[in-house]
Amino acid sequence: MALWTLFGLAAGKATTAWPREGGNDGQDGVLGMPRHDPEACREGCGECAEICPTRAIEAREGGLAIDYGRCVVCQLCTEVCPTGAMEPSRDWAFGVRERGDLVRADRGPRPPDRPAPERRAFRRSLHIRHVDAGSCNGCESELQALNNPFYNLHRLGIFFTASPRFADLLLVTGPVTVAMREPLLAAYEAMPEPRWVMAAGTCAVSGGISGGNDACGTGLDGVLPVDLYLPGCPPNPAAIMEALLMFLDRAPQRVEGGRIGV
Repeated sequence: MALWTLFGLAAGKATTAWPREGGNDGQDGVLGMPRHDPEACREGCGECAEICPTRAIEAREGGLAIDYGRCVVCQLCTEVCPTGAMEPSRDWAFGVRERGDLVRADRGPRPPDRPAPERRAFRRSLHIRHVDAGSCNGCESELQALNNPFYNLHRLGIFFTASPRFADLLLVTGPVTVAMREPLLAAYEAMPEPRWVMAAGTCAVSGGISGGNDACGTGLDGVLPVDLYLPGCPPNPAAIMEALLMFLDRAPQRVEGGRIGV
């Protein structure tokens, strides 16, 4: 018997039981999207909006508007807030089906509940083609972790494929640079129907830090029809897994109307 086999038997099972209840998601101590308490906000302050590098926070009359789809989780807003209205959190599970669910305003009604589209035939098996459309490779590092022994994405029936012709879901990272726009569209056109698209990371959702210049777009909207949005810079492996399970109707969507834990 090979020595590495003996080491493996001695170490025991490395794969987490998560997302089953009581399993370790591997994100202890990891900061997520900042939480906002409008009651603690000081009228006319706006310091968090001024320092936000991606304009994810906008100071409006009557309160703040926060676009989590633009948030890079830098925590600068929580550091400068004089009242603690913006505070750190562990809220990293931000996958949504509709872009509008990533936007929160202090005033206005909560959006009505929407029925999730049925993907019953794909619940037990999903094949993903990943396209890097100009990423800094932060998202790619997290994607690689999905196949390590701890997360072991394959146990959930979710696989990455090298060919778009065998893919059900196109997972895109990066703000969609000019150079990658045509290859991205070619990959999408090569996929069989039904086909879906996931914007993974803040760059793919809204352009992120570098979006909107001569070389970069502002994410996937307007380029491809997006079925799943997951902001983060980068989103961690557990967030990616949870978003994929939510997409397959195997987990609930935790964020609606920019409100967490609904």
